[in-house]
Amino acid sequence: MKRSERLHALTELLRRQGARGCTAQRLAAEFGVSVRTVKRDLDALERAGAPIWSRPGPGGGYGLAGGASLPPVNLTPAQAVSLLAAVSAARDAPYADLATAAVQKVLDVLDPRTRALAERLADRVWVDAPPPPARSVRSPIEQAMTDQRVVRIQYLSGDGAVTTRDVEPVLFGSRNGTWYLIGWCRLREAMRWFRLDRVQHAALTSAPCGDHTVEEVGAPPPTSRPVLGRTRG
Repeated sequence: MKRSERLHALTELLRRQGARGCTAQRLAAEFGVSVRTVKRDLDALERAGAPIWSRPGPGGGYGLAGGASLPPVNLTPAQAVSLLAAVSAARDAPYADLATAAVQKVLDVLDPRTRALAERLADRVWVDAPPPPARSVRSPIEQAMTDQRVVRIQYLSGDGAVTTRDVEPVLFGSRNGTWYLIGWCRLREAMRWFRLDRVQHAALTSAPCGDHTVEEVGAPPPTSRPVLGRTRG
């Protein structure tokens, strides 16, 4: 990772940590550099105007002052194309349309030189992805998850039977390239996994979800993780 990219990533990591801050040792381990290098990077960011605070002693570390405004983080051409590639390769993922719109907003605010380089690099990345589910199916399910409301679906099971289910959405999961809606099925009174490509119709209801939790789904596979990258434990 180039130093400029590491400085951007370091700023974003401290931003996410909030008031908790982060030790120099952890930052060094995160970026695979020495503690001395991290401290030089932090000094450089502070000289550039980043509102970095430091707290000595046990429980201390570094962080960003709460409420302070930061300059926008600029992407490199490769970072911009990585976003394009990830979104284009996952058109069947939940909220994929919103992700596409978000990436376009990022591209729109890049400086002209970086955007031109990103566009040239993007021409060298091809994607042949499966078609996404119909918007009439996807939208109610995504909204149900966001608002935590019951969604009524017509579901085609593996044996060809079609049933109508009222589902309390708990999480979306991808397994072996297939996306699932995992939620509490009121018909079966149990947690169930529904393949999104087998949902024939979906309608958002006004009924709120109960208090079912992610933990009820069970232990995730060892290789699974939330999209933010934090491991569960």
